[in-house]
Amino acid sequence: MDRDGTASEASPEGLAEAPEAAGRVFGDRLPMAVRYTELLATAGVQRGLIGPREVPRLWDRHVLNCAVLAELLPAEVSLCDVGSGAGLPGIPVALARPDVSVTLLEPLLRRTTFLEEVVRELGLDNVTVLRGRAEEMIGKLAVDVVTARAVAPLDRLAGWGMPLLRPYGQMLALKGDTAEQELTESRAALTRLGAVKWSVIGVGEGVLETQTRVVRVEAGESPGGVKAATRRAKAARAGRGGKGAEGAGRRGGAGRGRR
Repeated sequence: MDRDGTASEASPEGLAEAPEAAGRVFGDRLPMAVRYTELLATAGVQRGLIGPREVPRLWDRHVLNCAVLAELLPAEVSLCDVGSGAGLPGIPVALARPDVSVTLLEPLLRRTTFLEEVVRELGLDNVTVLRGRAEEMIGKLAVDVVTARAVAPLDRLAGWGMPLLRPYGQMLALKGDTAEQELTESRAALTRLGAVKWSVIGVGEGVLETQTRVVRVEAGESPGGVKAATRRAKAARAGRGGKGAEGAGRRGGAGRGRR
C-alpha cells in the first residue's frame, strides 16, 4: 500500500474492534480480515471507495455481511465478483473460504489498483484481479459462481453475470430489503437468460443481527441465453475462449487491462 494508503499501527479512528463472530467466520485468517478492514477504513476512504460514515459499521454492514455468503458455496468452486469495487463481497469470501478461487472483476483503474495492493499485502493466493466489464468477458471467463453487491438492478445484473457462468452454475446477488421485489420484476428476464430456478435466502444466522438477504439464481445448461451461447461459440472458434478462461482464473495473478 502506498504512503497515502498505509494504515497506522493504531486502529483507524472510528473503526470498531473485530467482533467475536469474526473469529468464527475467518478462523486463522482473522488477522488478514482485520488488516483488510483497516485498509478499507484508511485507503478505501481516502480513495473514495468507502464513505467515511461507513467506518464505524465496516465489520457488520460490510465485511461480515459479505463473508457469510460463503455459507452458500460448495467446496473448491471458481467465483467471479462482478463490479467488485473495494472488494466486497469477493475479498471477505476469499478470506473465509481459501478453497474458493476468486476473480475480482472491476472496470475502473483506481479500484483495480486498490484491489491489487490489498491482494498483494494480504498474500491472497486464491484471488485474481481482472480489469474489465462483464460483457467483455463472455467467452473469455467461465466460473461456477457469480457474485455482486450494489452493482445494478437484478435484471440488468443478470444480463452481465449469467453469461459468465458454467452450465448449472449460480449467481448470488446481495440485495437487502429489495430482494423479493426485484426478483418478482425480473423473472421474465431471468428465464430469457437461461435461469431455471431462483429464490431469496437469508445467511449469517448467529453471526449478524440481521441476516444478509441473497437472491440466488441457478442456471441451466445454457447460462446467459441464446445470445451468450452464440458469443461463446464465436470466441471458441476464434481460439480465444479456452485460453482466456484459463488465464483469467489462474490463482495469484493480477490483470489491469487498458487504461
